[in-house]
Parts: sequence; C-alpha cells; structure tokens
Amino acid sequence: MVASYEVGRRRVPVSLLPAIADALTVSVEELIGRSPARATAKRGPAPKLQQQFDRIGQLPKAKQRFVMEMLETVLTQASR
Repeated sequence: MVASYEVGRRRVPVSLLPAIADALTVSVEELIGRSPARATAKRGPAPKLQQQFDRIGQLPKAKQRFVMEMLETVLTQASR
C-alpha cells in the first residue's frame, strides 16, 4: 500500500510572514517561493556593510539582539 499525502493550503495574514520567516530562518521571499531580489542587484562583490549584515544574520538570535543594541546605541549617540 502506498501512502499519499495532499498538501493543504492555509491563509495567513501578510503581517505574520516576517515572523514565520524568522522562525524558519529563511527570507520572506524564500517562504513564499520567490527568489530574492539579488538578481536585480549590481554585479560585483557585495559592499562590506552588506557582507557584515549577512554574517550577523547567521548568528544566533541572542547575539543578533546584542549587535542590534550596540548599533542602536552608536546611532543614538551619533544623532545627538
């Protein structure tokens, strides 16, 4: 006997997509089956800041929060 599975459909509010994507550690684009917008980006190496953001995105959530708090502190001090 062969088991068959049917994939169901579920309606989810658009506002929940970022939280779901974070929980699954994927981008919203990947979650909805679209390729990231990088295909339209400039060619060549990514700027250093973008590379650093990408690396931060790979850190555990607690370390990401720590980096965000540090950035917020620096930006707040710079705007004074």
